[in-house]
Amino acid sequence: MTTQAAAAALPVVLRDVRAGFGSREALSGVSLDVRPGEMFGLIGPDGAGKTTTLRLVCGLLPAWSGDVLVCGANPWVDRRTATHRIGYLSQRFSLYGDLTIDENIEFFARVHGVRDFRTPRDRLLALTGLEPFRGRLAARLSGGMKQKLALACTLIHEPPLIVLDEPTTGVDPVSRREFWKLLGEFLAGGLTILIATPYLDEAERCSRVALVSEGRILALDTPDRLRGSLSGVIFEVVAPAVRRARDVLIDRWGGERVEAFGDRLHVRGDRAGDRDRLLAVLADAGLAGASVRQVRAGLEDVFIDLIGRERHALAGGGRKGSDG
Repeated sequence: MTTQAAAAALPVVLRDVRAGFGSREALSGVSLDVRPGEMFGLIGPDGAGKTTTLRLVCGLLPAWSGDVLVCGANPWVDRRTATHRIGYLSQRFSLYGDLTIDENIEFFARVHGVRDFRTPRDRLLALTGLEPFRGRLAARLSGGMKQKLALACTLIHEPPLIVLDEPTTGVDPVSRREFWKLLGEFLAGGLTILIATPYLDEAERCSRVALVSEGRILALDTPDRLRGSLSGVIFEVVAPAVRRARDVLIDRWGGERVEAFGDRLHVRGDRAGDRDRLLAVLADAGLAGASVRQVRAGLEDVFIDLIGRERHALAGGGRKGSDG
């Protein structure tokens, strides 16, 4: 299979893409591909370039340079492909509050030219658990139910690829779990999912992830391989005076090796034996009540390490802004 044919067989391909707004560069040389039937995650903080990437994929923004292909077509040029092959769910609830659940789904079915929409609508309502509420106005739904309705509207024309832009932001934990369960069911049915999220716990559910910062991809691999790429070991420090413990360790262990994780710290060491050294440092500072244990590295540890390396490499070079 030629390189061109291989790219056409993939749901999404970006090659050395630069893009932005006005004179502001939001993406700088981004390359990635999304494989059929996988859930691919774009992971990063606000301003990293996740939303810009999704806009390119959906044909809502042209690239300054490089190649963007969705199902073998340029979505900016071939809008028909983008419309029929992609389902898009944005960050904000954008359905019609004065229409019922049924009416919202019917509206989007007709927009996409789906004539016999009743059977797929009933199936989606059953899968999302919205069937008992199909006559309720969208404005009267809870946050979790609104996201389920938005997902149903996204899928009513049965696209092979759905693009989700931070779909669980502002959603309560129970609704988040239900939403991800739904995504898992659709994924098992052969759907391809491209999702952007700032939540690293959600990234763990993806087949592969791209860690994005300031318009650049820092790393792209499976969550397991990314965790395994982190050198050294991670220790979790729990101390009664966690802020003081953090200050002490930054001063005596190195600021680039210490990060706050809620009410505890993650400290990077070179080997498992560093645990005793950490305890000694804390005890010497009057923090003998602190506990230290080795833990499995998480994607957040990997991301923080990569950002530190990126900032060190770009020190003094400056960066252009991005939208998100």
